[in-house]
Amino acid sequence: MQARAACALLAVLALSLPAAPRGILLEDLTWVEAEKILTPDTVVVIPLGAESKEHGPHLKLNNDWLMAEYLKRAILLRADVVVAPTLNYGYYPAFLDYPGSTSLRLETSRDVVVDICRSLAHYGPKRFYILNTGVSTMAALEPAAKLLAADGIVMRFTNILTVSEKAEQAVRQSEGGSHADEIETSMMLYIAPDSVEMSKAVKDYHPGKQAGLSRDPKTGATYSASGVFGDATLATRAKGEKIVTAMVNGILAEIEALRLISPR
Repeated sequence: MQARAACALLAVLALSLPAAPRGILLEDLTWVEAEKILTPDTVVVIPLGAESKEHGPHLKLNNDWLMAEYLKRAILLRADVVVAPTLNYGYYPAFLDYPGSTSLRLETSRDVVVDICRSLAHYGPKRFYILNTGVSTMAALEPAAKLLAADGIVMRFTNILTVSEKAEQAVRQSEGGSHADEIETSMMLYIAPDSVEMSKAVKDYHPGKQAGLSRDPKTGATYSASGVFGDATLATRAKGEKIVTAMVNGILAEIEALRLISPR
């Protein structure tokens, strides 16, 4: 009986232990170890998430970085990839009216990605996936992919607007929004609830203007006194779990599709 009980306890403990990651963090290796795993068959994932960008009065400036770090860990558990260090600056011109927000020039953001991929491709890998958590960043990632393709390097990136679109449509209650809104706030309630102050969440939705947000209603940009574009008050953790689960699955599918592409 004692032996049987001990076996049962061990089984419970084994189930409670975190799964060993399938992926590898590049930063944890020595160069000798890196030489062995940076091969032509390797898929390199590069997370991209702003660590200094406004997300309304209820989310932190490091919101996108927190999201990128969470998604990075999820991918590490389930994909045979090498994950490079997270890029915490990028092309975010739409938020510069709000203190603390930063943006690289489009050309700078493009070239940072190109240079990182070219550097790592020198050692073998020819397939790269940018784990992208922004919208404006895609304006820099698209030309980066074209430049890399000319070198025989394949680079793909997450389209944050489409990768979990069906799940978002299924849970959305607000009439619209795309920044620090119901969807993004729900994700953060699931990913990093301590970073969310729901008592400060607001609805601030004034569609129909040009791209970019502004605290000044007289500019041509979309007016938002709070920095929110949408209705953050409708966010829930349950919605966030559904969206994040769909996003992780979508990203994993894109990485596996990338693995099948033959660089020229």
